[in-house]
Amino acid sequence: MPAMRKRIFAVAIAGPILAFFLAATASAAQPQVAQQQVPDNPAPPAAPVQPIPYSHKTHLALDLQCQTCHSNPEPGAMMAFPSTATCMNCHNTVATKKPAIVKLAQFAKSQQPIPWVRVYTVQPGVQWTHRKHLEAGVKCETCHGPVAELDAMAMVKSVTAMGNCLHCHEMNNAKTACSTCHLWP
Repeated sequence: MPAMRKRIFAVAIAGPILAFFLAATASAAQPQVAQQQVPDNPAPPAAPVQPIPYSHKTHLALDLQCQTCHSNPEPGAMMAFPSTATCMNCHNTVATKKPAIVKLAQFAKSQQPIPWVRVYTVQPGVQWTHRKHLEAGVKCETCHGPVAELDAMAMVKSVTAMGNCLHCHEMNNAKTACSTCHLWP
């Protein structure tokens, strides 16, 4: 009986140790892949329905830059949506018969802003600014994903999660103290 217990004990201990070493060896053989600064959403939510269908893919293929349409007014926290006048600079003559452009022209004529639905929103309790990120040289795609490939803007990056902000700050040697992003009462 004691010999049988020793054998059971040896198998119970040796099995997990062997499995650990096999897993460690297998993972060491795998090539290391560089981690993204801001990971993709595992299951991106569907793009919100916008008042006018807008394709970043179509417009950015014309070599427009993000700042052509999106300004960063004071205090610099948010990027602004383009005014209807900005859109009409081209669409006074381009695609004027398309239903979306007819609707755009109606907004412009009434001098009403287009009620765009914001895709990314800053979480409550977070003090965040586009300005500091732009000044640090962060590219729009870093946080917003491959916008130039999107027909409808969707939250393809999980940029609003605190862990992802911290990860990006750590990778770029930026401040990670709580007070960097959070105001205290």
